[in-house]
Amino acid sequence: MFETIRAVSGSISVLLIGIAIGGAWVCTMVGPNVFYDKLDASRANTQVRALLMSGSTPVAGLLLAAAACAVLSGAIGAGVLALLSAIGFFINRWTLAPHKRGEAPPGARRRRKSQRLVAVGFSLMFLLVAIVAGILAMLGI
Repeated sequence: MFETIRAVSGSISVLLIGIAIGGAWVCTMVGPNVFYDKLDASRANTQVRALLMSGSTPVAGLLLAAAACAVLSGAIGAGVLALLSAIGFFINRWTLAPHKRGEAPPGARRRRKSQRLVAVGFSLMFLLVAIVAGILAMLGI
């Protein structure tokens, strides 16, 4: 019975990591390319920020569930990397969160473009970590 649970949870972790990778790919590659093709730069930047902000939470949740299933199946390495990747996608929420006006010195410009660039960089970096976690989950490591 325990072997069946291990096999099923291993398969579920691979499935969840695959769905999370697909969602992260849409948020970081497909969406921004479409927005910058169809909209002007200011509106595209706003839409990309909104997409990253709303897409990071489900991707992180999927990766947390995948980490739990991977650890349950005995793939500790895949579970640790999926957990690390989930934390990385939660960091996007903090990076893109609106800040209070009083935090910046008076007269300082707010650089939303740099926030978006950092969030996209984090997403791509932790997307690679999720891909490695998926490969390790498939191998059962």
